[in-house]
Amino acid sequence: MREKSERTRVSLDSGGVELVGYLYHAAGNADGDVPCVVMGHGFSGTQDRLFDNAEQFAGAGFAVLTFDYRNFGESGGQPRQLVSIEGQLEDWRAAIRFARGHEGVDTERIALWGSSLGGGHVVCVAAEDPRIAAVVAQIPFNGFPRRVEGRSTLDTLKLLWAMGADAVRGILGRRPHYIPMVGKPGEVAVTATPQAQEHIAALSGESPDTLWRNEVAPRALIGMMRYRPGDQAHRLRMPILVSIAERDDATPEELSRQIAERAPRGELRRYPVSHFDFYRDPVRQRILADQIDFLRTHL
Repeated sequence: MREKSERTRVSLDSGGVELVGYLYHAAGNADGDVPCVVMGHGFSGTQDRLFDNAEQFAGAGFAVLTFDYRNFGESGGQPRQLVSIEGQLEDWRAAIRFARGHEGVDTERIALWGSSLGGGHVVCVAAEDPRIAAVVAQIPFNGFPRRVEGRSTLDTLKLLWAMGADAVRGILGRRPHYIPMVGKPGEVAVTATPQAQEHIAALSGESPDTLWRNEVAPRALIGMMRYRPGDQAHRLRMPILVSIAERDDATPEELSRQIAERAPRGELRRYPVSHFDFYRDPVRQRILADQIDFLRTHL
């Protein structure tokens, strides 16, 4: 059995919001500074689903920092379960500042790892920070597709109504009217598929202590309709590995691959799986091995 790496619970300030993260110390670290991988999840995700990946990165010789976005998991912020694009980008900047200021971390060998919406965030953050040494964008968000497979026009209208009604509640300062992140076909949810229970298991894991909740404030989707991280990819100076799923309905290949194609030092890895397969073994193990090889090469 693989021995767990030592980790420390840490607190980060992000524009006055307290974020909670976990710092993993590189396995077998001798004296000297080591590279650090800063990790962030996707839409509605919590960092406990990153712990297994962080353990493996630490076992490969990297320090690792995971964190919960504001309004989610162990971090502060209100209202709960509300995704803020600008807020999450600021959270990434705060995590990078923390990593650079931590003793034992090589400030010039900081890598970013983001999944899904987080995979889009790392593109935007790295585009404005040329000191970032490498980026891994896993199944990255790069805008919504024109049509979501399996979602009818009526389903779309229901979701748009929920988004608009919740946005009005936000303007009035009222508590969000939450909808499920993952639901069954016909339900008003961010993702509604026949495999709903499998997707929920992929996001929540097997731990009874998970902080992931299957609810989100739908007003956040309005801001995401204008969010195209790939527009910043041409500004990346560092190498970036884009890992995509060929059968991805959530972050379609035709949009995600644009990031690798536009980045001057972009690398693309394609896997014949679906979006949520990235969080399940044995697919996860194969992808992690490729990502560790990439990071070893560039860090």
